[in-house]
Amino acid sequence: MLSTKKTYTYTTFGLIVESELPLPELEQVTDKEREVDLTITKKDLSNVWSEINPLNSRGFIVEGNQVMFEVPGLAVFSIEGGKTITFSTYGNDNDDKIRLYILGSCLGILLMQKRVLPLHGSAIAIEGKAYAFIGESGAGKSTLASSFVNKGYKLLSDDVVAISLMEENQPWVNPSYPQQKLWQESLNAFGLNSTDYQPLFDRTTKFSIPVQADFYNKPLPLGGIFELVGADIESIELQTIEKLHRFQVMHEHTYRRSLIERMHMMDWHFKICAKCMNSVPIYRLSRPTSTFTAHEIVTTVLSVIKGEKIND
Repeated sequence: MLSTKKTYTYTTFGLIVESELPLPELEQVTDKEREVDLTITKKDLSNVWSEINPLNSRGFIVEGNQVMFEVPGLAVFSIEGGKTITFSTYGNDNDDKIRLYILGSCLGILLMQKRVLPLHGSAIAIEGKAYAFIGESGAGKSTLASSFVNKGYKLLSDDVVAISLMEENQPWVNPSYPQQKLWQESLNAFGLNSTDYQPLFDRTTKFSIPVQADFYNKPLPLGGIFELVGADIESIELQTIEKLHRFQVMHEHTYRRSLIERMHMMDWHFKICAKCMNSVPIYRLSRPTSTFTAHEIVTTVLSVIKGEKIND
């Protein structure tokens, strides 16, 4: 029997997505001739979850080509085969919360299932290439990306940078969707009013910022990777990361990296990281934590891209 549920068609990370849940953050697809890559559906997962997790353990459960996790009081999520995301809610639905997990952890895991490397960071289009800015939470990735946008550059991705190997095994970055997440202090630094934006459900001082006009929606070759690090220093410091230290950086900032071994993807992960680090330069960019330096970092990054000398 044909389903009568209404669905919505979007694109993100180079995928065509058909979803029962509205995802207003994503770009809608008008040309529906392409085959659907990912379906997002709601159905009862209680029996499946009980079978796969009989001890009611917390965290991610990996079983074959399926990854499941529970957000207590909200929902159970299942990501399977790089093709489906399924969710089962508890009680009253909260679409805002559900979307955060689908667009975050679920998509990050699904990318790995599709052999796409997800790095925790933001990506900006600069002179025909994508530059990734990776780092721990709070390192300033989104703030730096916003500073680039303010200077006329386009955003490819915020939070997850999706890298695929394309022609001649060269790494390319697929765009995500036209939205950023910025903390209150970053809004203040850019002269933005928080009352104009929607706060994230669990962080009242972090906000969703639409950037449709400043979004680049086509894939670009990876041009370089910058690791952002907050430090107790007085000025910005930049150094080139050499040899196997480059793999360590890429591994450390792979989104949901704790799942790589459990998903039996260690060999794939090493090979795609090796392709990236042998194709593009990787830098560590340390910034003072005591002052707002995003604009100065933009100047530093652009100087490096233009081939000007840096101090190692």
